[in-house]
Amino acid sequence: MFPRVFADVLTNLARGLAMGAADVVPGVSGGTVALLLGIYDRLVRQIAHLSTAAGWLFRGRLRAALAMAWRAEWAFLAALAAGIAIAVLALVELVRLGIDKQPVGLSAAFFGLVAMTVVTTRREVSRWRAGLVVLFVAVAVGVFVLLGVRTGSVTDPAAVTIIAAGALAICAMILPGISGAFVLLLLGLYDPITEAVAERELGTVALFALGAALGLGLFSRLLQYVLERWRDAVIVVLMGMMAGSLRVLWPWPVGDADAEGFGNAALGAPPASDLLRAIVVATVAGAVAAGLHRFGARQRPA
Repeated sequence: MFPRVFADVLTNLARGLAMGAADVVPGVSGGTVALLLGIYDRLVRQIAHLSTAAGWLFRGRLRAALAMAWRAEWAFLAALAAGIAIAVLALVELVRLGIDKQPVGLSAAFFGLVAMTVVTTRREVSRWRAGLVVLFVAVAVGVFVLLGVRTGSVTDPAAVTIIAAGALAICAMILPGISGAFVLLLLGLYDPITEAVAERELGTVALFALGAALGLGLFSRLLQYVLERWRDAVIVVLMGMMAGSLRVLWPWPVGDADAEGFGNAALGAPPASDLLRAIVVATVAGAVAAGLHRFGARQRPA
């Protein structure tokens, strides 16, 4: 009994580490990793339980809140949250450095991972129909175009701005294909938020966490509702988001010299000197993603 519980904790901690590492990178979503590992539905369901419990508590219905909270898989959530927190705190500065120093290699790796996730996720759809194909293409094109928009960086953001950014970013993080880090980039808040995490500026981090908690509580219940009723359509929309998000992972952006790598969604042609390396890195990352997907499939209950 104990060895099995310990193994489950380590497995979920590792899943959280992978999700946290993805959440730090603009263009990659922790939700993508959760879907890849086969825990996406489970995660949304558990978050929705906690959201409902918080709602009952806010209304003064303590017994109903405790009953709903009791249904949550606390060991699963705690290990996952610990892994995400450890990864974010440990990797945020490293990823910032990698974006500056090795944007092509880092972009190529995550490009391969997300592209393979789109391919493997097609099996989550019970039956493909013409309407679902049209929906996939429309969402992919729409996200691709939308991600071409970018703002400059905001200096000294107000508290309400940080809270709102946390709410928007966490909603993006839980959706495969929408990167919370890239949402921050679009809002011009990626640099100040990641700098606050790297420098352990607890006030800014606390405000961001408050916004994340509010956004997660409101959004998770809606997501669980639509997953239960229109699962195939939701999965197809998520696949379209992932496909469209490949724009920001293209290793060779052009334009503003201060917006290299993940910070620039303007697409450029690959130089011959970088092409082979990027293809190799993307292929290896795609193979890893396929292996993770098979591992996640084996972890799901029959």
